[in-house]
Parts: sequence; structure tokens; C-alpha cells
Amino acid sequence: MYDFAVLGGGIVGLSTAMMLGKKFPNASLVVVEKESKVAVHQTGHNSGVIHSGIYYKPGSFKAKFTRAGSQSMVEFCQKHDLPHEVCGKVIVATKKKELPLLDNLYKRGLENGLKVKKISPEEVKEKEPYVSCLAGIYVPTSGIADYKKVCQKYAEIIQQQGGEIKLNTKVLKISNSNNCKFVETNQGEIQAKFIINCGGLYSDRLAQLDKVNPQAKIVPFRGEYYQLTPEKSYLVKSLIYPVPNPEFPFLGVHFTKMIDGSVHAGPNAVLSLRREGYKKTDFDIKELAEVITYPGFWRLAAKHADEGIKEIIRSFSKAAFVSSLQQLIPEVTENDIVPCEAGVRAQALKMDGKLVEDFLIIQDEKALHVCNAPSPAATASLEIGKYIVGKIPQTVGV
Repeated sequence: MYDFAVLGGGIVGLSTAMMLGKKFPNASLVVVEKESKVAVHQTGHNSGVIHSGIYYKPGSFKAKFTRAGSQSMVEFCQKHDLPHEVCGKVIVATKKKELPLLDNLYKRGLENGLKVKKISPEEVKEKEPYVSCLAGIYVPTSGIADYKKVCQKYAEIIQQQGGEIKLNTKVLKISNSNNCKFVETNQGEIQAKFIINCGGLYSDRLAQLDKVNPQAKIVPFRGEYYQLTPEKSYLVKSLIYPVPNPEFPFLGVHFTKMIDGSVHAGPNAVLSLRREGYKKTDFDIKELAEVITYPGFWRLAAKHADEGIKEIIRSFSKAAFVSSLQQLIPEVTENDIVPCEAGVRAQALKMDGKLVEDFLIIQDEKALHVCNAPSPAATASLEIGKYIVGKIPQTVGV
């Protein structure tokens, strides 16, 4: 019998477990992870960006947690000597029609309490000499980190606190009995007074096992990346983003300087044919059928048909991908980029075809389910963990 069972060993689950250990030092705790190590999926394929919070609706969880998280993540990395850099980010308008959108984004940054600055094309070139644009915003609090190493440190702290991490342990069934939760796994049964579902790509399934309806389904979107060849990495000094289309739920292809000095370009956003489908050839007929029989998916697809087609073209045409990158840096050619590892975003989608824009956290009497925590959840992980722990009844951990 444990006081707490955290389902999922990604960055949100590990942060939550670590925060539980801090608040309830005498409580027993277990993290259950189906893979052979932690941080395998969304976290392990993360772009490594420390986000600032500029994009998100003022007052939302994403806005509040990301703004605070951009500071707490840096402080955590400093404290534990983990690789990170607060390198700043430029967001640039490359077409006249984007200028009003850039202004709106600047205002949103101010509303979110960020020290954003409008900069001229000449000032952009001082920071990123190879970028071509009409205007830009400088976001000084953005940066980069190694989230795999952050997770390793979270796991180390959990174990130092007395918590357990059970790997290769897949949840099969959840039931209630005798005032506690019974979690049946492929490695036997786990009993807990309270469970926290941080299952990422399978968070909706885990919620349903606990007879909770999140009113949304996880739809997996694969983000495909290229990497600049080492000889061309000089083209990018930090983070370079386009002005996002406010009608489209993704940020557009951009350049990201990674913590190892390499530069990633992307991602596009295409439907993944399985929840953990990192390659175009990855396919699961049941998981795909689940998506294409969901009315919300077709409503989303109809609304964003034009942009969706562009994303698919970018997926299969390197020339089209390069053309998007050239909007930011005209010098980039097809010979300058090579494919690299993709990621999959676990995005909650409602029946009406609207994406769940904010983090979705559902509380029950003996459980809490995190049913939407895509980017910027890594940046905000410490803040999400604090929030979740603040929601736990004090009597559970005593």
C-alpha cells in the first residue's frame, strides 16, 4: 500500500512525484513507468526549449506556469549544474500581413508580464545576422536545456526522498476498493490511497480506466525535424521563430539551437498513425481507427484543411520544408539540412473539433488526471508539480 502512485515517468510525472516527496516527506510513493527508463516519449523527444510564455492566453495555466517555469527551470538547472543557456529568442515577421500579428503578440507578451522588446530588422540582424525580416520581437527569458538530464535529476531526488520508480510496468486496470485505488499492472497489483495520472500520450486512456471522462481524446501529432549540417550551424545563434498563425494551433517551422550546439529546424505537424509513432512508417490500425472515427478529428481537419495540406506536403517534400525555412533564413538550401529524430505531441481534442488549448487537470476524490500537457509542459513542469501537490488533500500524505 502506497500513499501515492504516479502513473507516467515523463517530466510532469517525475516533477509531481518530486514535489509530493517534498511536501509529504513521510508518505510512501511510487512512480509507474511502462518503459525501461524514464522520459522516453514526449520528454525524450523534446526540442529542449525553455519557453517564456509569450504565446498563451493571459491568466491561463500555460501563461502562468510557463512564465514562472522559465525562471524555476533555470534555477533548478543552476542548482544542480545541469546544461542550460538563457540565449533569448527572436520572433520575426517576414511578410507585411504578419506585422499586425506581431504587434498582437508583443501586446500579449506585455499582458503576461514579460520583458519583451520590439526590434527593427537591423536589431534582429545584430542578434541573428542571417535572418531576413520586416520586424521582430526579442524575448530575453527564452532558453534551452537538456530535459532528459533534468528528468534524471528529478528521478534521483525522488529516490533520495524514499520514493520508488517501477520501470517496465504497464497499467492494465484501475479499480476502487476499501477506500483506495487498485492499479493492476503487468508486474502485479499496486495499491494506493491516491493516484496521479501523468500518462501523456495515453493520459485519456488511463483516465477512462479510472472511469473518468476527460471530455476530450488524445490525438497524436508528429513533429518532423531536420538538422543543419555542422558546417552551416553558424547560421543560427539562438532561437528563431516565425509569427504563428493565430488560427492554426502550432507555431510553424523554426530554428532551435540545441544544448549540444547543433541546430534543429522544424517541426511540421502531421497526424501520427500511432500514438508513439516517431517514424512515417509507424502504424497501429486500432489507434488510427480510434482517431479517424472520432468526429472531433474531422471537424478539426475541415477547419484547418489548407494548413493541414501544407504540413503534409512539408512532410514528404524536402524542397517545401526548405522553402518554409528560407522565409526566415534565405541562405538555407536543401544541401544544408539532414533529417533527424521526430517527436509526437499528445494533444487533447474535443468532440466539437476544438483543441484543448490549456493544460487540462481533472480532480476526483482519490485521483487527479493530467489529460493535456503538451509543450510547454517541460518548461512548466516544476510549476505543474507544485500546483498538483497543492490540490492533494492533506490527509492523504499524513
